[in-house]
Amino acid sequence: MSDKKYYITTPIYYPSGKWHLGHCYTTVCCDAIARYKRMKGFDVFFLTGTDEHGQKIEKKAEAKGCTPKQFVDELVADIQKLWGLLDISYNKFIRTTDDYHEKTVQKIFTKLYEKGDIYKGKYSGKYCTPCESFWTESQLVNGKCPDCGRDVIDAEEESYFFRLSKYQDRIKELLTTTDFLQPQSRVNEMVNNFLKDGLNDLAVSRTSFKWGVPVTFDNKHIVYVWVDALSNYITALGYASENPELFNKFWPADLHMVGKEIVRFHTIIWPALLMALDVPLPKKVYGHGWLLFGGDKMSKSKGNVVDPYILSARYGVDSIRYYLLREIPFGSDGNYTNEEFITRINQDLVNDMGNLAKRTLAMSKQYFDGKVTKPTEFTEIDNTFIANINALDKKVEDWMDKINVTKALECIFEVIGSANKYIDLNKPWELNKNGEKTRLNAVIYNLLEAIRVTSTALLPFLTSSPKKIFASLGVCVPDTLEFLVYGEVNSYATTEIEVLFPRIDMKKELAELEKLAEELAKEENKEQKMEEKEPVLNISIDDFFKAKLAVGEILACEKVEKADRLLKSTVKIGDEVRTIVSGIAKFYTPEEMVGKRVVIVTNLEPRKIRGIESKGMILCACTGEHGSEDEKLCVITPEKLIESGAEVC
Repeated sequence: MSDKKYYITTPIYYPSGKWHLGHCYTTVCCDAIARYKRMKGFDVFFLTGTDEHGQKIEKKAEAKGCTPKQFVDELVADIQKLWGLLDISYNKFIRTTDDYHEKTVQKIFTKLYEKGDIYKGKYSGKYCTPCESFWTESQLVNGKCPDCGRDVIDAEEESYFFRLSKYQDRIKELLTTTDFLQPQSRVNEMVNNFLKDGLNDLAVSRTSFKWGVPVTFDNKHIVYVWVDALSNYITALGYASENPELFNKFWPADLHMVGKEIVRFHTIIWPALLMALDVPLPKKVYGHGWLLFGGDKMSKSKGNVVDPYILSARYGVDSIRYYLLREIPFGSDGNYTNEEFITRINQDLVNDMGNLAKRTLAMSKQYFDGKVTKPTEFTEIDNTFIANINALDKKVEDWMDKINVTKALECIFEVIGSANKYIDLNKPWELNKNGEKTRLNAVIYNLLEAIRVTSTALLPFLTSSPKKIFASLGVCVPDTLEFLVYGEVNSYATTEIEVLFPRIDMKKELAELEKLAEELAKEENKEQKMEEKEPVLNISIDDFFKAKLAVGEILACEKVEKADRLLKSTVKIGDEVRTIVSGIAKFYTPEEMVGKRVVIVTNLEPRKIRGIESKGMILCACTGEHGSEDEKLCVITPEKLIESGAEVC
């Protein structure tokens, strides 16, 4: 076994919905790096998995009438199926519901508490349920979560806190004086957005829900999901267990690959936790950009996802892997479009790679019945071409050492492009016509060597098509990059090859993809409506009585300017008169509303709607989809005449 070790991780994924192409990006990148390192002789440990605890999952499971574990089991099976489809070569798949992981997280939490780095206090601030993230008021963007843009809720509860502030100076030094975090733009974000104004201690437990790892010495608390999730990188290796061999062998991690939205957790919270545990820090965190669709991050909640199963069925797995690795500028955001996806396949995989293999192997068969030998004489054009082939290994290595998969692939396809030009320069068909068999043999051999070397270099990135090429070359599929050099094969016995990548009719295919997208959107809408119809989580009687309901009398009503759906009502509630704005203009005229007695929620926070301060809500009953022709609505009124201000109880 090699004494060169390499430990690479993806983030562990949150199983809250269907998986899409955006989820695939990080994992395919890590897989390419892991495969490359293996072929370079490294003993690689590649970790991925799922982050399965938290309030969001607890709520979704309860709404579906199942346990959280049952809910995540189905989704975890889906992601494992997807990784199988994409040929992801992970060594271990960790689930945060694994018993060994939970026990080690409890040990970590207890150790930090006993050391004094965790203490009990009270949290008061903002919380984003989808992101499982705490925020201060100043960190919000337009009052919403700065990561996902959704609404946040007020959170106040007893909590244990991690002394994050204690490690602030060490974290700042780590980020600003080392290459721990790449690319550099992410360092600037962390310093300016989080470190500049100082770090607050971090709430690391919750009491408002139960789906998580219990704190052993205070079981009404569960461990905050990010402490739970981040710990996977060491629990998977057996840290603080009876079998720490993998931890001793592979830690510290060589590379944590993460999306830019979770860089702060991996470069501020995670190293601080490791410092507190006296555990060595990972060598590098790389925060890549997002895969965008229509200029926005791919997200089921935004309805802009691309289904990898559809793409795989139509174009093959190698096409997906190649697009993700080649088209997206590494470290930056990349925008997916069907046009660019098809263009990349047609230009690179069909015209360049596929065409080179097809033409060369056909000429080998036609001119030499597949029997081609190493030449002894070379022209200046040959020497330049061979030099390009021999330079490839170092170029790819340099870019892969910089964690730039995109540039590495670019170098490989430059050699493929030069091979196609080499055909045009040497015109094998004319050499054959003129009876120049020795020269023709040299040209075909040089092309076969270019195909062998580039196909070898492509093995970490494309897992299927290079193997087909090797079969037609009549040579074994290599498991090492040791032979990325011209002249390693003395003679070839080739066979013709099938079409690796069929050319795609752009116009026809775009129309078909549009149709499939519409069908997928309909299915998503059906599922979303079903989710919306799921029963609301149970609330306590105390929570219910927090809402104050009373009868109000509509004294006056008018339409709101430039707002077709809104009515502005003047409402008398006992001795008080309020203004309330309601979206009911489609169903009632102002005249119909005047004089009605309606039920009002009286203790809502006032909010401005179209510049009008609305102080309350008129309760209504409705059926049909909101905004559709089938929508029906009526205000709720008392059965008998009763004075305004009467409490609804």
